Amino acid sequence: MFLSRDRFLTHEAHLPAQRPTPEAEARLPRPHVDARRTADPEAAPHTGPQAALGVSFAVVKRANRLSRSRDFDAVYRHGRSVSSRFLVLYWFPQEEAGSPRFGFSVPKSVGGAVERNRIKRQLREVWQQRLDAVAAGNDYVLIVRPGLPEAVAANGFDWLGARVDEVLEQTRAAA
Repeated sequence: MFLSRDRFLTHEAHLPAQRPTPEAEARLPRPHVDARRTADPEAAPHTGPQAALGVSFAVVKRANRLSRSRDFDAVYRHGRSVSSRFLVLYWFPQEEAGSPRFGFSVPKSVGGAVERNRIKRQLREVWQQRLDAVAAGNDYVLIVRPGLPEAVAANGFDWLGARVDEVLEQTRAAA
């Protein structure tokens, strides 16, 4: 099919042939720009303390974390376990008794990466609150079962703390 040249001319836009000056701003969207930064490139940098954005992260100290896979394996293979509907807790005595160390395992069957990371953050906060009540000299691995993120969303953060308290009580009874 052949189209006439006149048809193309009616849909063309007029574009100037001259280039903009180098000082002119680029017409690019800026989706990844720091929201606190001013649009003026010559403005003085912002100084002073930054306000929190309302997000708090529970930081579990390095001394209280299981980070090596061989430590996780030792707890799985040689430790004892208790379970509830949504959680499985393994524990194993440390070679040299020290402060309790924790590890979390959230399998892909629980959900996508966002869901798994959210539940890990929530569990870290729960463990941080209960760190003084946990017996020293043990390594712990908490495994999340499918359905926990939905149950936490329906029942709230305090409900998650109560589920963790249940498995901790079972460890005290089994010891």
